[in-house]
Amino acid sequence: MSTPPATPRKRLPLAPLAAIAAVVALAGIGFLYVAGRLGDTPPSARTLVGAIEAAAGPHPGYRRAHSRGVCVGGWFEGTADGAALSSARVFAQDRVPVLGRLSIGGGDPHGAEAGARVRSLALQLRSDDGADWRLAMNSFPFFAVPSAEAFLEQTRAQIPDPATGKPDPARMAAVLAKYPSARAFRDWAASAPWPNSWANTTYNGIHTFVFVAPDGRRQPLRWSLRPRVPLVAMDAAARAAATPDYLAAEFARRLAAGPVAWDLVATLPAPGDALDDPSQLWPAARPTRTLGTLWLDTMAAQAQGVCRDVNFDPTVLPPGIERSDDPILAARAAVYAHSFNRREREIARGQAPEATGQEGPR
Repeated sequence: MSTPPATPRKRLPLAPLAAIAAVVALAGIGFLYVAGRLGDTPPSARTLVGAIEAAAGPHPGYRRAHSRGVCVGGWFEGTADGAALSSARVFAQDRVPVLGRLSIGGGDPHGAEAGARVRSLALQLRSDDGADWRLAMNSFPFFAVPSAEAFLEQTRAQIPDPATGKPDPARMAAVLAKYPSARAFRDWAASAPWPNSWANTTYNGIHTFVFVAPDGRRQPLRWSLRPRVPLVAMDAAARAAATPDYLAAEFARRLAAGPVAWDLVATLPAPGDALDDPSQLWPAARPTRTLGTLWLDTMAAQAQGVCRDVNFDPTVLPPGIERSDDPILAARAAVYAHSFNRREREIARGQAPEATGQEGPR
């Protein structure tokens, strides 16, 4: 099993520590949210979603994490390498229609887009045999914590203290001290470039999945969407000057000039690489295969867009792709389903006029 390089603990002032901790926690929340299932044993989906809501505040009708986003649409074209690795129809069909959602991390549906450290892309690919493939990917390369229990600790550390109205930095410091992957994630958040567009951001699937070839061969792998648009980093001054809807407006301008593309790339593990722990990053030198290309050419507001009522559960897979034994992947499905049910219930009861566009845009 590979282990991320240990990072020496740093003594940080409380304010910066709280800001970094927020990034770590919100990324984790989004990670579990972008897709929906936990078993009946603690921590339950109800417990996790409750902690997420307590940390982010009530926003009826919205996703509990990655609340701010837009609907997108396009198509996927598979490659021969993809078809050789998996019998899934999406790799053999010429063009597969895609429904998706671009979003930022965090539970505030009005959060400033350029200031969000985490960006995400969720997809639904439906091939002509009726099979559904849903993907939920994030800009971070590995998960911050190794288990659903650790995620609950992390999320609870972000719940505002009633006495101060702010999270207690000491609680997140304890999480960082306990989990090496949380410290590695903190370092990634502090050092990785900030892409200036959704279009030039890499989105990582994080979990290991198993591709099953037409002849029955099984290949574990992890996938990422790698942009064809070159990376342009955004500095702190540019982020501070950006409008709240900066990413959506920028992406709309790109689409006006033509479709935006990413290549879906699979990374293959070596013996000993962790297959059931998304907090363990595989070495960058592992072999890769290009599975296909995603093209996006439409965008719409989420309030009344078709993506609003889709649960992008990453365990919804077509024949030819299977889940690994990663317990966090299973946890995501439960959390997504529970959260999806909550927001759909709020919408059905008329409790979410803003989330459904009944109050007009903000």
